Amino acid sequence: MTFQGWLLIAAFIGILLALAKPIGLWLFALYEGRRTPLHAVLGPVERGFYKLSGIDPDEDHSWRRYAVNMLIFNAALLLLTYAVLRSQAGLPLNPLGYAGLSEHLSFNTAVSFATNTNWQSYAGESTMSNLSQMLGLTIHNFLSAATGIALAFAFFRGFARRSATGIGNFWADVTRVTLYLLLPICIVYALFLIASGVPQTLAGSVDVTTLEGAKQTLALGPVASQEAIKMLGTNGGGFFNANSAHPFENPTALTNFMQMLSIFLIGFGLCWTFGKAVGNTRQGWAILAAMLTIFLIGVTVIYAQEAAGNPILHGIGVAGGNMEGKEVRFGIAASALFSAITTAASCGAVNAMHDSFTALGGMIPLFNIQLGEVVVGGVGAGIYGFLLFAILAVFVAGLMVGRTPEYVGKKIESREVKLAVLAIAVLPLIILGFAAIASVTDAGLAGPLNKGPHGFSEILYAFTSAVGNNGSAFAGITANTPFYNGLLGIAMWLGRFFVIVPMLAIAGSLAAKKHTPATAGSFPTTGPLWTGLLIGIVLIVGGLTFLPGLALGPVADHLAMIRGQLF
Repeated sequence: MTFQGWLLIAAFIGILLALAKPIGLWLFALYEGRRTPLHAVLGPVERGFYKLSGIDPDEDHSWRRYAVNMLIFNAALLLLTYAVLRSQAGLPLNPLGYAGLSEHLSFNTAVSFATNTNWQSYAGESTMSNLSQMLGLTIHNFLSAATGIALAFAFFRGFARRSATGIGNFWADVTRVTLYLLLPICIVYALFLIASGVPQTLAGSVDVTTLEGAKQTLALGPVASQEAIKMLGTNGGGFFNANSAHPFENPTALTNFMQMLSIFLIGFGLCWTFGKAVGNTRQGWAILAAMLTIFLIGVTVIYAQEAAGNPILHGIGVAGGNMEGKEVRFGIAASALFSAITTAASCGAVNAMHDSFTALGGMIPLFNIQLGEVVVGGVGAGIYGFLLFAILAVFVAGLMVGRTPEYVGKKIESREVKLAVLAIAVLPLIILGFAAIASVTDAGLAGPLNKGPHGFSEILYAFTSAVGNNGSAFAGITANTPFYNGLLGIAMWLGRFFVIVPMLAIAGSLAAKKHTPATAGSFPTTGPLWTGLLIGIVLIVGGLTFLPGLALGPVADHLAMIRGQLF
């Protein structure tokens, strides 16, 4: 570990903390439906959408109607993408003449991008046409991200409203987030990437002559526009197979730093927005403090393990840290930080191959996802996931003080606790259940390229990433098969919407309740004690649930590495 490495981590955290309130204020304006400076230009576009679709943006929806609209919207987008991918060969903007995708790969990819997972069982530069990249995939990058933020707004309203029957309008929330937040930032972001050397063209490839005089064909396409929303919307699906390790997606140290910032930017802002929505910004800072504490522990472990290197290589005289699977352009510190960020958020973009990390260095990205990706998390999904843990934490606190649990002025009763447990418990059930199926079937065992504990880690990581809607992978697994494409597709859908629906039910229940003023007997939910309790609940409930999988994979692999054994 080096001073420069720690300086990079400190600069990253410091800049994000400085940006949390400004981006939070902008998000709060969208949450309330207030006018922003961009309304002068984009207001007519927004009103035009409502007029064409017959939507009344002022109509308030119950949680059930909000959920149904959200499910219909995402199902329709999934079908659109499936159709585009299957018929790719006959559609325009296909300069390299790629064939349509198979049924199982089209299904997996459509579900993946609709759920903000962006798992990729294919190499983008040799599979997808420009039209498929733009219409089939990039559109999801915007709308799945907008859906997550809209759902966070709905949950905030559940805590903020009093004796209300509705939690907002899904169509208005998604439209405003897309028009006034995601699109403007991504236009500026894409221009920055183009200026930094990221391609943005409808050409499919270019022939070049290398320094050795050989001829080489380089894949091109509309990369910058996809890259911007890939990061800002915590999507993670790369235009190229190497993702953000590819110089056309991430050419410089500055673009690498900007990509890391953009992954966490909206998640930081939403914490502040939550505090503002419930009338006490300290509530938002308390949540962000808990998130950052867990994150910093994780990034420290990864950095320490990767900097220490592999004892097997040390034993044969190869000194230094573990550079296997890492870009020399970024080095160990930037690779460790990126891996912690992308798995703490539900992004899944990578600038180094997690399968090549040391055993414990690779365990933390896996563990980050298994916590439910609530450590900042995906745009919207991270904060509403963390609030589910907050409901459990305040329930435990209520038991300790002998009172009915209260959180930000709302009584937390049995209905909310049961729904929160349901939303949290569904993740381990699906992850461990599907990983168990893959571990005992011939089709599942054919996927991992490694044997022993590391091969099991590849299977476990795949289903953890799918259910957690992350999309990164231990790249040693071959997933483009009917078995894995089908099972991972189902896992992604269940992992996204089996959390959302109970969360919206909680929002509806809370919105209908009256506000309960805090008293001397109320448990404080803004100080260090509350932050510590939150961290404990997340680690215990989110972490110990997955202990069997963790012990069988990365820990066993680490012990084998210490003994000098290779699997």
